[in-house]
Amino acid sequence: MGAIDRRDFLVRSGMAISAAVLAAEIPLPKVFADSPPLKLDNWKTVREQFQLSSDFVHLAGFFLASHPAPVRAAIERHRRGLDADPIGYWSEHEEKQEATVLRAAADYLAVDPTEIALTDSTTMGLGLLYNGLTLRENQEILTTMHDHYATETSLRLRAERTGATVRQIPLYDSLKNVSRQELLDNLIKNIRPHTRIVAVTWVHSSTGLKLPIQEMAQAIHTLNESRAEQDRVIFCVDGVHALGVEDFRLSEVGCDFLVAGTHKWMFGPRGTGLVWGHQRAWPVANPIIPTFNTQAYDIWMKVSPPTDLPKSLYMTPGGFHSFEYRWALDEAFTFHRAIGKARVTQRISELNQHMKQGLAKMPHVTLHTPMSQDISSGIVCFEVEGMTPRQVTERLREKKVIGSVTPYATQYARVAPSLLTSSEDIEQALKGILTLRI
Repeated sequence: MGAIDRRDFLVRSGMAISAAVLAAEIPLPKVFADSPPLKLDNWKTVREQFQLSSDFVHLAGFFLASHPAPVRAAIERHRRGLDADPIGYWSEHEEKQEATVLRAAADYLAVDPTEIALTDSTTMGLGLLYNGLTLRENQEILTTMHDHYATETSLRLRAERTGATVRQIPLYDSLKNVSRQELLDNLIKNIRPHTRIVAVTWVHSSTGLKLPIQEMAQAIHTLNESRAEQDRVIFCVDGVHALGVEDFRLSEVGCDFLVAGTHKWMFGPRGTGLVWGHQRAWPVANPIIPTFNTQAYDIWMKVSPPTDLPKSLYMTPGGFHSFEYRWALDEAFTFHRAIGKARVTQRISELNQHMKQGLAKMPHVTLHTPMSQDISSGIVCFEVEGMTPRQVTERLREKKVIGSVTPYATQYARVAPSLLTSSEDIEQALKGILTLRI
């Protein structure tokens, strides 16, 4: 393949594939045949796209997604093709389908497809990004005391290899009284002249707190106006519990990088994720796993002359993946857009408010997630007097309600009302929690 315009390749080649063609090549059951676009105009119809057991109230769907019908159909379609003719099917569809996924993700996020690298999870994305950052020995990585193990470990490993330092700060004194201004002020006042990387998590899975990311990004942008390019603060965000929940255009958020798995709130195939980087930021990131992108491979093979390829292509790890899952990711973005991003956000907000208001009335429950949706999102964390978080989730499961425990040093019981739950489900869960008394 000769050198071609990179955006033209990623966008146009992704349009060449169609489910009808694939179905014609390999006969599929009727359930997987092409059908008109879904009309997801009510929440019952949305819920019917999933094969979740109706025996339970599912309040841990953010942990690992159940696949909706279009995603299941795409996975099966690609699996059948790979099983019938692995090398033939891969050769014919790898470039085109990966381009289709990139275009779908870019359309959903309102960014350029050449700014996105595909990964297998949030953890992989964090590891790829943070362990490849260009850092000088005297520079600092600023992060918080509220981030996940994957963030902390990736940053520590990079600091050890570069001689940079990592500094953790608290963003608030008390969750009970936390405000957007406090979160913003505590971050910005801690940025020092030698701070090069700021790494935060948009929605904390430990407490349900949501950071004012856009305000933080704008404040960092103002600081950067007086800095040389090599000293500019790079703002990195773990956005896994915002993607598929919050209604945003990534091009307007203002951060430099966003990392997220797409197999949680987005309902994408299990084992999929992405790293987005602004064009101005990608130069500070360096790949640590060779890519199998055809253009990069052809340059290595001396089939094509050296070309200025987007950094995101090099940041997409090569090797053999679960292709039937990766290639079905475009259907998840299409599914969300069929519902409507604003509708998704409003629905999740309403259900979470319902849950928090109900918990706040219970004298034996301590609610740890802020009541205001302005600083919270789709996760609700709480304690039940006299019970460990694990005991709470075990007892709730006996009552056919599925929650989870926060995987941090300080643990809480956790529920996450989502598009997979109804107001009736929330009431059933609240009744179950009300009975958890010593």
